[in-house]
Amino acid sequence: MAVLIALLVAVITLVVWYVHQNFNYWKRRGIPHDEPSIPFGNTKEFMKTKHISLLARDAYIKYKNKTDGPFVGFYMYFKKFVIPTDIDFVKTVLIREFDKFHDRGIFHNERDDPLSGNLVNIEGQKWKTLRQKLTPTFTSGKMKNMFPTILDVGDQLISVFGEKVSASQGGLEITDLLARFTADVIGSCAFGLDCHCLKDPKAEFVKMGVSAITERRHGRAMDLFLFGAPKLAAKLRMKANVQKVEDFYMNIIKDTVDYRVKNNVKRNDFMDMLIEMKLKYDNGNKQDGLTFNEIAAQAFIFFLAGFETSSTTMGFALYELALNQDVQDKLRLEVNSVLEKHDGRLSYDSMRELVYMDKVIDETMRKRPVVGHLIRIATQRYEHSNPKYYIEPGTGVMVPSYAIHHDPEFYPEPEKFIPERFDEEQIMQRPACTFLPFGDGPRNCIGLRFGRMQVIVGMALLIKNFKFEVHPTKTQVPLKYRCDDILISAEGGIHLKVSKV
Repeated sequence: MAVLIALLVAVITLVVWYVHQNFNYWKRRGIPHDEPSIPFGNTKEFMKTKHISLLARDAYIKYKNKTDGPFVGFYMYFKKFVIPTDIDFVKTVLIREFDKFHDRGIFHNERDDPLSGNLVNIEGQKWKTLRQKLTPTFTSGKMKNMFPTILDVGDQLISVFGEKVSASQGGLEITDLLARFTADVIGSCAFGLDCHCLKDPKAEFVKMGVSAITERRHGRAMDLFLFGAPKLAAKLRMKANVQKVEDFYMNIIKDTVDYRVKNNVKRNDFMDMLIEMKLKYDNGNKQDGLTFNEIAAQAFIFFLAGFETSSTTMGFALYELALNQDVQDKLRLEVNSVLEKHDGRLSYDSMRELVYMDKVIDETMRKRPVVGHLIRIATQRYEHSNPKYYIEPGTGVMVPSYAIHHDPEFYPEPEKFIPERFDEEQIMQRPACTFLPFGDGPRNCIGLRFGRMQVIVGMALLIKNFKFEVHPTKTQVPLKYRCDDILISAEGGIHLKVSKV
């Protein structure tokens, strides 16, 4: 008994010592930081009252220009992070010394959780090789091939939107419809399926998409373990994806691949390109090819990454246009003018003439970036000119995109919606890495062209056909963000007054 008590005391002592050492790391080094609370670190309000991007923003505002180095210390639970407060250091992390900060530190276990082995999650040389294989699938030529598909879904969006507007007597929650639009677009381009999400709100494809984003396989404690020790979790053969989601997508992709190969079906979409790589692998060209599990993981993340980010951006844009009628009128004028020049029909080439639309979308992503922070993990030691500000391997870097986008040094009056900020001459005056909705550097969003394309098509058709205004009782001003999501989205959706033009 005495031995057991002694062992217990020793274990408790060791745990207390480890916790004390961990949460005193920045203090020992003399790096500015807020006092952490155990076990939350500096994220006590996360998931409760504040979005993680807003916590990073608070640290950025508090310490910018008030320290002798380029970053401040931060604790996310037991994990040590730095938050850059100097824009040049952001460029160092994302671009200049990318070789030291190329990983995201996200859990992935390709053996037991195949959908987790995607381009967003994987690391090191494997990521680099996969990125090189997938880059040709997102060229402008490939985008042009997919454009007619997006336009067809856009026509359905206008039809369903019109029905909803007629039935709603003006007040409409728009985020659900927009999510169903992007689900149909990506379902068609990534999986070759007519998902009917717009026509059927209960369509299984969009339900599974929502489940993949919102449902957890484990409880919060186990999620923290996956976050805090992703490599150990993978060695323990743990999984992150919900089983019904994995089964659904793996079966859909298998059926699609089998059908297309057997019947020699070509649709000039994302799935065609993945199948080409699978066939190369099956025929012995492993260097240029991909396994079935690898193509399944890429199709899955293509859907997940484009489904919510694009629809949320569209929702935020329409919200801002409702608040800024002069901007909406100017945008509608441009859309109608371009359409008149091209027989009333949008094409891939005429879409490029929507210059003001580009600025409206950029200003939306500036003011309300769906991805409000970027995570990188140091894989090598980083040395700064001030020797105190080194970064050890394994330390995280949380780039505070939301804070940078709202920094008056780069964007005067940041809370105002001003698309002209993205006039060419204004862009040229700002330093690199001050606009980060898609990240930057070698690990930026590979699908940014596709994401922009579906947003522009959806927005152009909506603005041509409908007017968006603030609803006197239902529109939330100012907009509140959900706290319990990694992405930034509106709490309770976005309610607007919508009428046909």
